[in-house]
Amino acid sequence: MKIPLPSTPLAPAADFRDAMALLPAALTVVTTVDGEGRRWGFTASSVVSASLDPPLLLVGLSRTSSCHDAFTAAPEFVVNVLDSGHRALARKFAAHGVDRFAGEGFARWPGTDLPYLPDAHAAYRCVRHDVVTMGDHVLLFGSLTGVDAHRPGTPLLWYRRTFHTPH
Repeated sequence: MKIPLPSTPLAPAADFRDAMALLPAALTVVTTVDGEGRRWGFTASSVVSASLDPPLLLVGLSRTSSCHDAFTAAPEFVVNVLDSGHRALARKFAAHGVDRFAGEGFARWPGTDLPYLPDAHAAYRCVRHDVVTMGDHVLLFGSLTGVDAHRPGTPLLWYRRTFHTPH
């Protein structure tokens, strides 16, 4: 059921963006492979648990992203939770016009062609469950089919538009 927008004015986009910069978020690199075998990926801070039963993740992806078409069509994807040592990788996967995977140590998730980071803080393999368009983003819902989360480390966080690590 679609709920209509409130009759009161919405907060200005710039104010919302500034306020959201105060909400710390784990940084991830979300990866997939398209039907022609090309690898795709982007840096994301909008990743949350959506359900425990069934286990679902939600990933926000801009509708203007160069990865939009690949991810909305891909049957599977991997969410790689970045460690404090992945700052350069986070920047690279947020950049435009570069080969994001070149020289970055990605491997194939066992039994698939899905790229994942073996040294990520954690990695979650998902089958696409649903794609919902919401405002200027699409929300990718993934059913969790695999977890690689046995490495110690310190997660990389996005806060006040820069990188941080917990103390």
